[in-house]
Amino acid sequence: MLADGTLTSFEPSTGKVLWRGQHTDVDAAISRARKAWPSWAARPLANRIEITRRFANEVRKRYDNLAELIAREAGKPLWEARTEVDAVINKVEISVGAYAERTGKKKLDSALQGSAAVRHKPHGVMAVLGPYNFPAHLPNGHIIPALVAGNAVLFKPSEKTPATGEILVQCFQAAGLPDNVVQLVIGGPDEGKALVAHPGVDGVLFTGSAQTGIAINRKLAANPGKIVALEMGGNNPMLVLDTPKLADAAALIVQSAFTTAGQRCTAARRLIVKDSVYDDLMSELVPLTRKLLVGDPLADPQPFMGPVIDVETAERLNDSFVALVTAGGRALAPLRQPNPDTPFLTPGIIDTTDIPERPDFELFGPILQVIRVPDLDAGIAEANNTRFGLSASLVGGSPDDYGRFWANIRAGIINWNRPTNGASSSAPFGGIGLSGNHRPAAYYSADYCAYPVASTEMDQPRANIGVGLREETPNPVKPS
Repeated sequence: MLADGTLTSFEPSTGKVLWRGQHTDVDAAISRARKAWPSWAARPLANRIEITRRFANEVRKRYDNLAELIAREAGKPLWEARTEVDAVINKVEISVGAYAERTGKKKLDSALQGSAAVRHKPHGVMAVLGPYNFPAHLPNGHIIPALVAGNAVLFKPSEKTPATGEILVQCFQAAGLPDNVVQLVIGGPDEGKALVAHPGVDGVLFTGSAQTGIAINRKLAANPGKIVALEMGGNNPMLVLDTPKLADAAALIVQSAFTTAGQRCTAARRLIVKDSVYDDLMSELVPLTRKLLVGDPLADPQPFMGPVIDVETAERLNDSFVALVTAGGRALAPLRQPNPDTPFLTPGIIDTTDIPERPDFELFGPILQVIRVPDLDAGIAEANNTRFGLSASLVGGSPDDYGRFWANIRAGIINWNRPTNGASSSAPFGGIGLSGNHRPAAYYSADYCAYPVASTEMDQPRANIGVGLREETPNPVKPS
């Protein structure tokens, strides 16, 4: 909530105020970053790496406090918040390895032609716009590679999770990062727009909704000199074929659709099921879904999922579920909001097979749409019936089935008998269509944090012109 230049963060599970802070002067922050960047970029790579490793140690010191803060501010269970802190720590070594592999120096000797070299330079000042669902891990996945490459960073966390962003920046400061190389930008959409449009920002690294990502892309369409990396979620399909392990299949579906209360860009939104396994699969999936504990993130025993981010989001998801039922969907596990004053939702499953025109948008919450199909080919066609293309998974089937699935599915992450979510930071992470702009993150973040420079070099100038010259004419002898 924004008011009078102050940003307020609330705990989703209780509605209590968690944090307050003043909006940042974006122009002043960019000015400071531009002054700080050249000396940071000039430091040896080994020094930049050492400081990011110290950052990891600072996070370790605050492990329990940071995990609890993420649980309280983002609403995810403490067990899951701990996995996020682990990912923040592990990102450092992954980024160091990725930088060496993806942007390492190359030099080729060429005898009399000197040598040819490929090196990489940082872009300059990068704006990192973070989401609320992974308020530490996802922005950190941009920040660490950007710092290793030699960029300065202006980090604007989601207006729903600023307290987590503040702790991250404090860890960088405690690690000995020079002043203003990483700065926290507090604010809402206006501050985000100011960062995107400012001529002092050399790159925009964004994770969030397709609507916002498209707006950023449109704003910068006439400015090709500014690097833009967009990760924008998906309407992700999970296709189930014949398998004797239906209980395991149901567990994979629940993990894919309802972890983080469905608030993952890789969450399964559409469950596409072959007719021959539909009844038996639903008899496993629906009871398992009803067993899921939904509760306070710090409760004991731990719940499977906490609330969605706020009451407004819960209400929108409720409205979407009702709209699907009204359009012809059949509720298998109704989405419910037990208390209208808090954003806790029970996970919902709805069969949308009979809806004539299924809407193609990302329902960012615990709603799973089920679609029946006769065979693999129909399942692939239905899976590709989306403008998005982030994650997809096949459950069951044969190796040949998976080969056809992999070859024909349009997505950046394609799995077999694994969830749609839980992607590895040691692999590229990104999608096509409305899911991204061909700038995959995770291991490939190094690619958009530095640009390649090709050089040919010699110690001394050596050249001659061998063709195309007029022959010299002797000077005529003048009579004395």
